[in-house]
Amino acid sequence: MSQATRSIPADIEHAMRREAAELERLDREVYRQYDRDPLAPIVGLGPRQARLAVFGRDPGKREVEIGLPFVGAGGQKVREALYRHRHGRPMPDFDASLEVGEDLYWINTVPYKPLGNKAWPMAVKRRFQPLIAALLTQQWSGEHVITLGREAFHWFGIGQSREIRDGLEAFWSREDRFTATCVTELTLSTGESRRFTLAPLPHPSPLNQRWFKRFPELLDRRLSALGA
Repeated sequence: MSQATRSIPADIEHAMRREAAELERLDREVYRQYDRDPLAPIVGLGPRQARLAVFGRDPGKREVEIGLPFVGAGGQKVREALYRHRHGRPMPDFDASLEVGEDLYWINTVPYKPLGNKAWPMAVKRRFQPLIAALLTQQWSGEHVITLGREAFHWFGIGQSREIRDGLEAFWSREDRFTATCVTELTLSTGESRRFTLAPLPHPSPLNQRWFKRFPELLDRRLSALGA
């Protein structure tokens, strides 16, 4: 894959670094532990023509160490299920987990690790929303997005109309939310808008006891339905 598909436009990266400098709950100790720049956003991105995006919450300790998103316990759960779906056997090693996701588009609500891995407050997500939305709408041409957990799903309502927010809330309340899809509109501050088809899944964290064991099955169904 060409490096260009993994690069953040310079203006967006500059704006992210500016916002990160003011974050009170940025886990700077973990960044120091691994000699990482705490202002460097941890993003995955992917090919502009990727058929599918995976949208998560924020990076963790392992993501800071490696410098890539979705490589910790939760991310490996996603990659393992993706590998099994494509190859019909267990994922052999860490390198295989990176390779299997090369043709997908990876992105988070906030590309920085918070203290204690607690979700960033809404005020922080609002500050980064225009930047993440710009990446999603301008750097990726796809439509289908697998969202991981409630935070990622409801990100699509930030800054949107009351009608869209209510629609997302109503969909999340449905019993079939992890098998059905939700079409929603994302409007940028410029007035530009894009339509996305969201395919929500539970967050793959081991702490999510209710859904953790079922996650591989649910993701496999999503991948089959979306033709990934």
